[in-house]
Formats: sequence, C-alpha cells, structure tokens
Amino acid sequence: MNVQKVSNLVTDLLSELGEDPKREGLLSTPDRVAKAYEYLTSGYNKNIEEVFNDAVFTEKYDEMVVVKNIDFYSLCEHHMLPFYGKVHVAYIPHGKVVGLSKIPRIVEVFARRLQVQERMTQQIAETLYNYLEPQGVAVVSEAFHMCMMMRGVEKQNSSATSSAMLGVFKDDARTRAEFLTFVSHHGL
Repeated sequence: MNVQKVSNLVTDLLSELGEDPKREGLLSTPDRVAKAYEYLTSGYNKNIEEVFNDAVFTEKYDEMVVVKNIDFYSLCEHHMLPFYGKVHVAYIPHGKVVGLSKIPRIVEVFARRLQVQERMTQQIAETLYNYLEPQGVAVVSEAFHMCMMMRGVEKQNSSATSSAMLGVFKDDARTRAEFLTFVSHHGL
C-alpha cells in the first residue's frame, strides 16, 4: 500500500466532508488514517505458507481439537466499517496436527482484509482443511457489525453468526453437535 497516496486521499476526504485538513486537530490525521488502514488490511500481505512455518507435525491423534474464543477485528467491505467478535475452530486430525498458535494467526490473516463474515469463516475452514487434510474442520464466527450498529438499521445489540463445516463436521450430525456443544460452553 502506498501510505502517502492514501494520506493524500484522506486529506481530500476531509475537505469533501467540510473540514479543514490544516486545522490543528487534523494536521496528522491523514497520516494516522493511512497507517491505520495499512495495519487493518495487513492480511493481504501475509502468506499462509509462512504462517504455517513448518508447524505441521505428524501425529497419530484422531480426536477433536478445538480452539475457541479467538478475538478478531475486521473491516466490512461494503462500508469499510469495523466488525469484530470471536472465532471458534475445530479439526479432527488425520495424521497431522498444527501448532495451536497457528490457528489464531490464520484467523488474523483473513480478518485483516476487507471482508464479509461469511467469506472469512469459509476461508479459515478451507485453509485448515487444505493444509492439514484432516477428517474435518469446523469454524463458527460470531460478530458485531458497526455498519448495522452505527448506520442503517442502528440495532446495537444484534450480532451475526456464520459457520463453515467441512468433512465429518458436515457429514456427521453427532460430530457437528459435539463441536457446537464445546463452543457454547464459556470457558475455563
């Protein structure tokens, strides 16, 4: 991303909004906004192979692995307003496991892009499914969308849930139910 170009665009945007970009409180705003967007969209610059970073290991374990309550922050591609919440991920290994810290890193890669919640959820699931070749992967994301809270319908307490079920999680109702039971209980 060309930070200077984005900064210039923000200066123009401030003017179009009726503000004076040379006002004391706004002097550094264009640069701060450009740097914020560079960070908030940093997922475009991440390589999934580098995220996995040789952290996939051969293991005979074949029971469900669940990582839940992974915080995420993203930007809605329709309004470029934040949406945020939690992601819950499970997979059932088929000879390979991944270092647990890699799962939140994968969530971060896809969250740090302009997104829709449904696609982000699917991308996380497909990435784990493709790299680990497990028996199945399940991902549920729960989010609050500022585009619904601040504008439009202005419903502050509404949230959205999306899921992606692959392999045995899609094909076996009992496995899916076990995962959903795990993520519906709130923690340690």
